[in-house]
Amino acid sequence: MDFSRRVFMGTSAAFLAASGAKGAETSKPKIQGLDETKSGADESLDWIPYADRKVRVGIAGEGVCSFGSAFGFQSHPYVEVVACTDLDPAKCKLLQERVKAQKTYPSCEEMIKHAAEDKLEAVYLATDAPSHVSLAIMALEHGLHVASAVPAFLGEEQLEYVPRLLDAVERSGKLYQMNETSAFRDSCFKMRKLYQAGMLGAITYTEGEYFHCGDNTLDGQGTPSYNGWRIGLPPQYYPTHSNGYYTCVTHKRFTEVVCTGIPSLKKRYHKNKYNNPYGSEFAMFKCEDGSAARMLVSWDTPSYGGEDGRIWGQKGCFVPEKGGYCGWFSKEVKENAKKWSKRALPKGMTGGGHGGSHGYLTDDFIHGILVPEHKVCVDVVTALNTTIAGVYAHMSAMRGGETIKIPEITL
Repeated sequence: MDFSRRVFMGTSAAFLAASGAKGAETSKPKIQGLDETKSGADESLDWIPYADRKVRVGIAGEGVCSFGSAFGFQSHPYVEVVACTDLDPAKCKLLQERVKAQKTYPSCEEMIKHAAEDKLEAVYLATDAPSHVSLAIMALEHGLHVASAVPAFLGEEQLEYVPRLLDAVERSGKLYQMNETSAFRDSCFKMRKLYQAGMLGAITYTEGEYFHCGDNTLDGQGTPSYNGWRIGLPPQYYPTHSNGYYTCVTHKRFTEVVCTGIPSLKKRYHKNKYNNPYGSEFAMFKCEDGSAARMLVSWDTPSYGGEDGRIWGQKGCFVPEKGGYCGWFSKEVKENAKKWSKRALPKGMTGGGHGGSHGYLTDDFIHGILVPEHKVCVDVVTALNTTIAGVYAHMSAMRGGETIKIPEITL
């Protein structure tokens, strides 16, 4: 199956029409990952300025996770937050106060439609997952750069958006970035640097896991979500926090998957909009470079949660629990630690949650806009390769662990 912008051979899933921006989630539970603020950056490595102007940005969605304000656009020296929006008026007002936006809109669509008069250059989509891809396409078609929360699209029903998103990126010439937080967690960042420097050699095996219980009750609905999109969600429809430990290190893709689904005791998996019985889905992938990967996503891990990964190559490995790098170049890696470390962020800007990754994703996005030669870590191809593998993993689980080929994403 070819997922280039030019060809799309049909899937069995029905097309899900774009339904517009989804809004703010109302309650405020403790969200896993938001309190993980240690970035691992070497603060002696100063941030390096790269431009002399500000990008005019619009932000959509504060919601239950406060992601609209959590990624620090309002604190970046090269950003002017011009507008913001949330379908919940109270959340919209709160977002405006937090990001110091000049004006507000009742929906993301309205903000995008007025982009020209507001002289917007970019939007950050922190809306609900089902709306990400349709809003991204709309924004690109209006000539805007796009940063989107994860995943790039949601599930089998949205596969037909994949070539449309690729086409919108190519036609507009604008930047699309998915804000996969694993990409700038300290462990994944170091893996990428070491891989690029040849310190790992050819990759042989990668592991990633995303365990997020949400609640420990049998009757609970999990993390609140707009229109209940999280209720009964197949774990591998939200695979980016685990898959990123391969795709955001190598920028290669998964080619084949076998996945085991484990039925959940929780009632929300007995009947839900996805017809999904699984609270855990554990995938084994074959990869483009000939290596293997094991990627786990579970909503059924009482009293435990986390996002992490490990990677092995023919010359070295990186295993955070074992102290980091081990391999042929251990002495060189230790003696040149600054080479593999993140620099400080701009003064006044913090890393934020999910391992201090938020601010680094924002800086990467703005850098990519202002310096076209700068390649952002999670561009549209990496974003889609990271997301689509999970969709096919869920297909495999629903077919009893059948081996399924994963289509290639190309511009």
